[in-house]
Amino acid sequence: MAYLAHADKAVSEKSYMRKSMSRALLERDEEMDLARAWRDNQDEKALAKLINAYARLVIAMASKFRHYGLSQADLVQEGNVGLMLAARRFDPERNIRFSTYGTWWVKAQMQDYVLRNWSIVRTGTTSAQKSLFFNLRRMRAQIEREKGETVITDNDRKSIAKSMGVKLKDVNGMEQRLMGGDSSLNIKIGESEDDEWQSLLADERPNPEDVVTGMKDAITRSQWLNDALEELNTREQKIIRDRHLGQEVVTLEALGKALGVSKERVRQLEARAMTKLKSSMVKQIENPRDALFA
Repeated sequence: MAYLAHADKAVSEKSYMRKSMSRALLERDEEMDLARAWRDNQDEKALAKLINAYARLVIAMASKFRHYGLSQADLVQEGNVGLMLAARRFDPERNIRFSTYGTWWVKAQMQDYVLRNWSIVRTGTTSAQKSLFFNLRRMRAQIEREKGETVITDNDRKSIAKSMGVKLKDVNGMEQRLMGGDSSLNIKIGESEDDEWQSLLADERPNPEDVVTGMKDAITRSQWLNDALEELNTREQKIIRDRHLGQEVVTLEALGKALGVSKERVRQLEARAMTKLKSSMVKQIENPRDALFA
């Protein structure tokens, strides 16, 4: 049953493509009339005729993206979405053919689809990186033809990086991405195939012992700090809490107004309080390096 469904789908796709390629292109006046009917009256029949007339443009564009390993039918579908987006924004009064305007939208929609589906890892984020993704193969092929050999050197990569306006490391990284596809972490390795690739990946997270030790140390330091704060007077405690222990740092000027002193006096009091804190905490511990204010 699955085979029959697949066969029916293939036949349907071929039929759609043959029908699309056989449709006559629109004359300028008819094209503009259809565009106005859709823009002014939301005439869906006019939109359908406009889109169908240029489906061949979508099919031709889809063939240029086949080497990325994606279904041509899906690419065509995305291209048709691009055509509909173009129709929504097309202004027939600008004296430009819809086919010319729509080509950009079709290409952009297909490129976006390729970037989203070619790999589970996000491939390009900036416009320069996206351009590099779609042009690196062509530029490599051009260099190979000019040199008459298939070896690409670092100088060649530097030339590509300069012409594309990206860093050399971006070219090297994209080259590696294009040469190798995604691999499962569960892929079997070794002769016995008992181990998986993920078993060889290092876990960079702290181990449970370090986590517990860190939590204990944090609690201990917190106790040291609280005990040291108790040795400060009320004004010094307020300065330390407002300047160092709150979510937002209070300015010297604001503290000066609250305490009725100048901001320079607040700075002096803060320095004195910090010295007291450090001295008090050092007395509590054996290793002064463990103190929060050491």
